[in-house]
Amino acid sequence: MVKETAFYDLLGANPTDSEDQLKKAYRKKALRLHPDKGGDPEAFKEVTHAYEVLSDPQQRDLYDQMGEAGLQSGAGGMGGGMDAQDLFSQLFGGGGGAFGGFGGGGPRRPQGPRKGKDLVHRVSVTLAELYLGKVKKLALQKHVICGGCEGRGGKEGAVKKCTTCNGQGYRVMLRQLGPMMQQVQQPCGDCDAKGEIIDPKHRCKVCSGKKVNSERKVLEVHIDRGMKGGQQITFNGESDQAPGTIPGDVVIVIEEKPHELFTRKGDDLYCEVKIDLLTALGGGEFSILHLDDRAVHVTIKPGEVIKPGTLKRLEGQGMPSYRHHELGDLYVKLTVDFPDTIDPALIAGLESALPPRTPAQTYPENIHVDEVKLSEPTDREKRAHGGPGGHSHSHDDMDDDEEEGAGPQVQCAQQ
Repeated sequence: MVKETAFYDLLGANPTDSEDQLKKAYRKKALRLHPDKGGDPEAFKEVTHAYEVLSDPQQRDLYDQMGEAGLQSGAGGMGGGMDAQDLFSQLFGGGGGAFGGFGGGGPRRPQGPRKGKDLVHRVSVTLAELYLGKVKKLALQKHVICGGCEGRGGKEGAVKKCTTCNGQGYRVMLRQLGPMMQQVQQPCGDCDAKGEIIDPKHRCKVCSGKKVNSERKVLEVHIDRGMKGGQQITFNGESDQAPGTIPGDVVIVIEEKPHELFTRKGDDLYCEVKIDLLTALGGGEFSILHLDDRAVHVTIKPGEVIKPGTLKRLEGQGMPSYRHHELGDLYVKLTVDFPDTIDPALIAGLESALPPRTPAQTYPENIHVDEVKLSEPTDREKRAHGGPGGHSHSHDDMDDDEEEGAGPQVQCAQQ
């Protein structure tokens, strides 16, 4: 004896009807109530909901025992149900079959296989490789549809829907929770939560019924000149294959490795070069080994005084822009290496060559003046206070407007 018959009444069916009889009853009612035939949309949804419950053996059993209240008490474990139009399309072929002559009704949800998960893999690239361009090889271990059974898992007709879970892959169990009954979903043990069963005698010998095999594939990743950290390279459809799904993509994300000399900001490069005091005061030369193993030679003209921290620009010596390959600039911060001591006998010559000393500040007679001596701080004190030999200030500090770069089965190995 069933507790309620409301859902059966909506379908025009009886509690003793078989699954096929319920399906025929639903089809008859749905054809009459479908919005494309001028039917009531709300009534169509109610009929579809009733059939969705009664077509599931576990939910039908629960409804027969406890009525609609029993379904609601266990709603936390059952999910939100299927859209009425989707359920009808799934059962009767959407716009074809019983609805082959229907015209209007508004847009439908696109039907078709879902797309599998994408694989995102990060590839470390040096600044020199981004300057010159590089082709890297990436080895993938991925799932591909078994060619022996074409993804069926066995001989044609050998794969059967699991009758225990009705092909759902899970079973709905009733559990006493105080005065209430709760529905709990549990993986079906008869089919290992797959929703189908393959006779061991007819399983595919190639994939052992798994429908997919493991395959190694090597992708060539073209790192174009001027690419930046955070940019992505997409290989469409190269992720795992699975029956009934569109393979996802393999997405390569570039990670730019720090360089020991250069810092990149957009298409410009920055570096720091130390010159001696004589070159800073009297002119001279220095060179920079560039990313393409080319030496950039720079001359400081005599008479030009370079102060510590002076910033100079070398036009067209920066990074190539992406795709256009127009070169940015190289900015050089010059630091001056002062000698630790100097021969007192040379001071007179310096006095004649350099501007006169700035006199010490004088104070009124009522201000007491203490004579003190300079002393060398310890290395620890230098580190704490950031003096020479302590914290070194990176050339990143030259410009605060630095630009920022923008679970699947496949396994990657960089070659």
